[in-house]
Amino acid sequence: MIEPPGELPEEMQGRAGVFVSLHKRGTLRGCIGTLSPTEPNIACEVIRNAIAAAIQDPRFPPVTPEELDELEISVDVLSPAEKVETLQELDPRVYGVIVECGWRRGLLLPDLPSIDTPEHQVDIARRKAGIAPDEPIELSRFTVTRYH
Repeated sequence: MIEPPGELPEEMQGRAGVFVSLHKRGTLRGCIGTLSPTEPNIACEVIRNAIAAAIQDPRFPPVTPEELDELEISVDVLSPAEKVETLQELDPRVYGVIVECGWRRGLLLPDLPSIDTPEHQVDIARRKAGIAPDEPIELSRFTVTRYH
């Protein structure tokens, strides 16, 4: 685990949930994140999640050293989530979504290609969480500050 630089920019000094996404030639290669902060600051959260995205995303084999030059990395710093009552309060270009049913929870980041409606966004988040279409859910939304 590497240490963050000694003097952090102001936006890296706070605490927040962070997602790190790795893409190779435009295709997802890894994505790991936290909804809430688990580290002392955003910089440490980014470091931990970047390593996890590269070697612990269960959907992909670990990134190899030969792939590093081909990776595009984006970092999403999440705002605190806020509960919403209806799909009309969602906009997949602006808000990420969290769906919950009991202990199951699914999250989808905002502004993803080909996700244009709240219904589609919620459907994908439901599937990620293993929540059936007819099960009741609680919805929350959040915004991100995205760094490429």
